[in-house]
Amino acid sequence: MCERLTTHKYAVTALCALWLGAVAFTSGVRAETVGLERYFEELADPAFEGWERAESDIERAWSRSGSAAMDVLLKRGQTALDEGDVAGAIDHLTALTDHAPDFAEGWNARATAYFVAGLYGPSMADIARVLQLEPRHWGALAGLGMILDEMGDASRALSAFRASFALNPHQQDVKDAIERLQAELEGTAL
Repeated sequence: MCERLTTHKYAVTALCALWLGAVAFTSGVRAETVGLERYFEELADPAFEGWERAESDIERAWSRSGSAAMDVLLKRGQTALDEGDVAGAIDHLTALTDHAPDFAEGWNARATAYFVAGLYGPSMADIARVLQLEPRHWGALAGLGMILDEMGDASRALSAFRASFALNPHQQDVKDAIERLQAELEGTAL
């Protein structure tokens, strides 16, 4: 495991730079998500009582590719992953990303499958693609934080978790990761 983490250390810097560039480059609103602006605003408000509905509406919109066949591939990939068939999930999701390269959720699902398989480099590459297509994808940002944390890059992991939490402050696991990493980094600074 450590050897694999070391092997990807240089890729981390390149992919983080790509991620930061993608967020800056695509900070404009994509046409598909214009109707979701209100939901993003509601979700970002820690005091908003209807945040679960806003989160659900955004995730539902993200899960629709615009093609019934592509939606089936996404579902098959997610089902395979849920059943522990990581290789099958990657196969279905690769077919999806090949046929629907502008569908962010396909890339996100495959990034998750790669992460479960322990393939951090491919997972990070897919996360970079998700963030090019949808810079507000808090799940992809949290996934990036998890990978960077696993690789021992606490500072960049903290940045990714903070970016995710800013979009969706209702993620307890992300909040816990932020608090843990802040404490680790403050302890290192002493």
